[in-house]
Amino acid sequence: MWFMMIGLGFLAMKLGEVGPGAQWSWWIVLTPFALAAAWWSFADSMGITKAREMRKMDDKQAARRQKAMEDLGLGVKKRKS
Repeated sequence: MWFMMIGLGFLAMKLGEVGPGAQWSWWIVLTPFALAAAWWSFADSMGITKAREMRKMDDKQAARRQKAMEDLGLGVKKRKS
């Protein structure tokens, strides 16, 4: 995501002819987009993206289960030590 934001900033500088970005080569301006594509490819092949989505889904499921238990009045009560 960071590569995309950097790339959009570089692209805006190049197209708007603002600051040093106006003089940069198109290769420099477009490099962050290539790096973003490479990162997404790597993350997908290593399973990083899938693991992150699974963790989010598990967290949502646990929160839903906890809310349902509380709504039924079956919430977990803490014991006094």
